[in-house]
Amino acid sequence: MVVGGRVLGPGALAARAHGQRDPCARGRGRAGEAARERRDPQPVGAPTARQEGPDPRPRDVAVDQGRSAGRLRGPVRGVLRLPARAHAPARDRRVARRLRCLARPAAAARARAHRRTGAPRPRRLPHGPLRHLSHHRRHAGRRAPRAGPDAPRGPHDAGRRHAAEHARPSRGLDHRSAADQAGRPHAVDRAGRRRSPGAARLSRELEVSAELAVRDVDDAATRAALEVTWAPPRGVLGLLGTVNHKVVAIRYIVSAFVFFALAGVLALVMRAQLAYPEARLVGPDLYNQIFTVHGSTMMFLFAVPVMEAMGLYLVPLMVGTRNVAFPRLNAFGFWIYLIGGALLWGAFLLNAGPDAGWFAYVPLAGPDQAPGKRIDVWAQMITFTELAALVGAVELVVTTLKLRAPGMSLNRVPLFVWAMLVTAFMVIFAMPAIMVASTMLAMDRLVDTHFFNVAEGGDALLWQHLFWFFGHPEVYIIFIPATGFVSTIVQTFARRPIVGYPAMVLSLIATGFLGFGLWVHHMFATGLPKLGESFFTAASMLIAIPTGVQIFCWLATLRSGRVLVRAPLLYVLAFVATFVLGGLSGVMVASAPLDLQLHDTFFVVAHLHYVLIGGSVFPLLGALHYWLPKMSGRMPSEGLGRLTVAILFVGFQLTFFPMHQLGLAGMPRRVYTYLPETGWGPLNALSSVGAALLGVAVLLFVANVAWTLRRGARAEDDPWGADTLEWSTTSPPPAYNFVHIPVVESRHPLWTHPSPRVVTGLRIDVREVLVTDAIDAVPDHRHMLDGPTLYPFLTAMAAGIGIITAIFTPWGITVGVVLTLPPLIGWFWPAGEAIAGTTREKA
Repeated sequence: MVVGGRVLGPGALAARAHGQRDPCARGRGRAGEAARERRDPQPVGAPTARQEGPDPRPRDVAVDQGRSAGRLRGPVRGVLRLPARAHAPARDRRVARRLRCLARPAAAARARAHRRTGAPRPRRLPHGPLRHLSHHRRHAGRRAPRAGPDAPRGPHDAGRRHAAEHARPSRGLDHRSAADQAGRPHAVDRAGRRRSPGAARLSRELEVSAELAVRDVDDAATRAALEVTWAPPRGVLGLLGTVNHKVVAIRYIVSAFVFFALAGVLALVMRAQLAYPEARLVGPDLYNQIFTVHGSTMMFLFAVPVMEAMGLYLVPLMVGTRNVAFPRLNAFGFWIYLIGGALLWGAFLLNAGPDAGWFAYVPLAGPDQAPGKRIDVWAQMITFTELAALVGAVELVVTTLKLRAPGMSLNRVPLFVWAMLVTAFMVIFAMPAIMVASTMLAMDRLVDTHFFNVAEGGDALLWQHLFWFFGHPEVYIIFIPATGFVSTIVQTFARRPIVGYPAMVLSLIATGFLGFGLWVHHMFATGLPKLGESFFTAASMLIAIPTGVQIFCWLATLRSGRVLVRAPLLYVLAFVATFVLGGLSGVMVASAPLDLQLHDTFFVVAHLHYVLIGGSVFPLLGALHYWLPKMSGRMPSEGLGRLTVAILFVGFQLTFFPMHQLGLAGMPRRVYTYLPETGWGPLNALSSVGAALLGVAVLLFVANVAWTLRRGARAEDDPWGADTLEWSTTSPPPAYNFVHIPVVESRHPLWTHPSPRVVTGLRIDVREVLVTDAIDAVPDHRHMLDGPTLYPFLTAMAAGIGIITAIFTPWGITVGVVLTLPPLIGWFWPAGEAIAGTTREKA
């Protein structure tokens, strides 16, 4: 190793040209120079001239002039190759050729000397293949031209400049359209205020630099300005008018878990009623309301909303933006959802809850068989919750496609974001079907239409087709986000990228497409043509393929990684075991002959809960444990987490596995009691004990969250060593998410670029975000987001009054429209700053 540089005296730096190498040493060091301040040594290439040393050794005869050329006995170590010389430009070299033989007489003499003296022989270099030097991509279309001077995922040496500052040959540009180039001269030094010298400067012309960002003292002022701009207001406006995606998402999550707890209490009541034969804990009418409200709450008020809420919290952080695309619309969606949930549970507490099942089959739910307003409450609740789901889906689609950080092309999008994108598209296509069906049912009951009245030319099966066209995709709307949780957790704790990223993405998309082709397998008992049933049987079995691909990719990632076992990973392992069992029973009921025997028995109840609880609740609780440090800034208890997983898994198996046997024994679903002669008592008792354990596990999880918020240890920004962008900001994130929008240069930005380049130039005095291209995330323009306001809350209240009034009179729709118009006008009335911003954009 040669130290490339003599120690410079005062004023010498100004005389040396930038980027030049120091001259070679020509003599011995002079006295007094040792006291001077020195720099860190840097490995550079050997000089062309020989250096003097204090004790030069005699020259060895290196070449045997009398022998022919030959091959080396072992390969040259890869670390000695040219790209590792990070601090020295390449010199002119001869054409590569084989080395001449080493002088054998000298080597033989040294060997004889070692044998005479008994000294140990020199150790030979180990044989092995050449090692590939590490490299990082700067663009997906081209690999880096050489190895960097620092190890991957390690800190940069403070004594060296960045790799981009060293001399290297010019490289060709990637094949891209010239339309996105800045079209400006090369950057030169200019006077002006200080800014991050390596930051990617975004102006109206979208000029971007490629240097590494260096945080400077201006960041403190930038943070303070961003806090003022993005901080939520105080008082009523802050409580009811906030548009921060994290606050709205946490409200969604908390509300969904409140509904989950209420539905869980109803489940415990049902299990207590069925624990022994001829129980009289509740009567048949109340039992019908209980299982209807339980199912409706779990499906419409918990499972779908909580999955979308996780996406609304995490997707903006993962894609590197400061908020969702439509902040006010996001707030409106939450208030509409909350009104729908309050309507359902208020009616239940007033003994007016729906009692026709969570699927409300007609004619049981029609005006003749279900007089009163119970089914009308259910139908209007559907309108509220599905409207909120559509709002969340639109937010996720637009945020994912248009607000990604520069460089985050589609092949660099995290798998969780892919999962939420597929889910959002499924919601957009599936939810209108159930909204139309519930509106038609309400009209049949309210204004005497006959969509489902067979006596007047209607079709009762039309309801089942419309409902299950939504209902079966909803299973995958719940399941696909869970796969995103699992992929993220597995990748983090396996300490390696997920195996088969393209296959995982294609599996998510395939699941989304195939999910719309399965709805008829819920209708095998309705007398449909057998040829049609066979197609849906094939589709129901086919969808197991993309799901199996994902499971194999997760297992391969764990098998090939350095697994760190933590509570979130234990939730994932419990999910895999449970969901595989649910998938096997799903393939069974996909067969039309077997489904005819098992239809409407407890076997179907077991299958449904294995898929929905095993496929969603286990990953959801694991995801909350995993992201709780980011949301709260505190670490959850690892011991409580492990205990919760164990009790939850055991309780789940005890609750639902016996139901398979109950279904095979003929026990129908939705019965409030049974006779002792049936022999169903012992298995029902075991199932009820398991339900109690499930309740204990949920209480332990809530206790862990409460302990974390009050006494948990302070969390670092990235306590798990993860790779996605949400871990690059503080814990919890500020209102503006990022001080500077990062530039993404790989699929795992925090593993490959711990200090990423960033974008500057966005205004900090207004809520401005960067809009990028949908495919390659090329910067397109800047966009100003709306701030806090009461208009979304007022609009939701007005719409809620109209929809609830429509339960009793058709004039409720008119009332709702009239009440909704004023807040809508105020919502969309342009403010002065928005008008000024539009004028500047046009200029």
